[in-house]
Amino acid sequence: MQIELIETYLDLMETMSFNRTAERLGVTQSTVSSRVVALEAALGCTLFARSRAGTRPTVAGQRFLTHARDLRHQWTEARRRVAGEAGRSMRIGIQTDLAGTHLGEWVSDLRAAFPGTAFYVEVDYSNQMSADVLSGELDLAFLFTPRQVPDLHYEQVGEILYRMVSTDNDRREDISPDRYILGNFSPAFERTHRARFPGLSDAKVSSGQSTAVSSLLASLGGSAFILDEAAAALIAEGRCRSVIGIDPIPQPVFAAVHVRHRHAHAHARIMSIVRRRLGTGTGSPASLA
Repeated sequence: MQIELIETYLDLMETMSFNRTAERLGVTQSTVSSRVVALEAALGCTLFARSRAGTRPTVAGQRFLTHARDLRHQWTEARRRVAGEAGRSMRIGIQTDLAGTHLGEWVSDLRAAFPGTAFYVEVDYSNQMSADVLSGELDLAFLFTPRQVPDLHYEQVGEILYRMVSTDNDRREDISPDRYILGNFSPAFERTHRARFPGLSDAKVSSGQSTAVSSLLASLGGSAFILDEAAAALIAEGRCRSVIGIDPIPQPVFAAVHVRHRHAHAHARIMSIVRRRLGTGTGSPASLA
């Protein structure tokens, strides 16, 4: 069976749209349709029902979902083993805002702990990294937002802080909404920010990366939340001031692993190293695990 058939089915289970899946996979809609027909012929059942109301999986289509995810993961592992990668390499994903301040020291610790292992590091956002762990493209990932998928296990390994700084003033009451740069770092950050600062949550300038927000702050001036380390550096340089009376916003950091590797020694050891670096002695499973 061609792995493209499985990939197409899994994408269609997310989009429920032949057009959208075609766009995401970079193929024509007829190609998506032919792949679904081929997969249905191989399985001997109908996977999707199409009508004017849209595309919906049949009972058989729902039942095949867990098996399809397992097949994709096994295929990726088999491909890596045949290529000689498994056993001597680890592929790790890391959230964009963690990479700038933590990547170097984490990799240094990992190389010391696994001297015979090669490390490939992918810097990305939570949704994509969860998908890559699910498919087997990544062995594990450190991210902000767990994704509710049965085959993934999440553990909180620590947290980082975002602190508000300003080029204009150091008093909360003087923060101008017109000169505020909004950081959309994660859904958890957005919820906390909106609850604490409803008047600042619809800013006209925003970004999902602390480095980008810092750059905007340097160019435009104003006020913003940025990573605690970046805030300390700007304050030390005299370019910004910490805003008095505003507590930092914490952002939990989670490790994501496939359930197959939940108790693997190497994965547990890597998570332990990250916990120590983030100042957390123990981790607890996320509620979505």
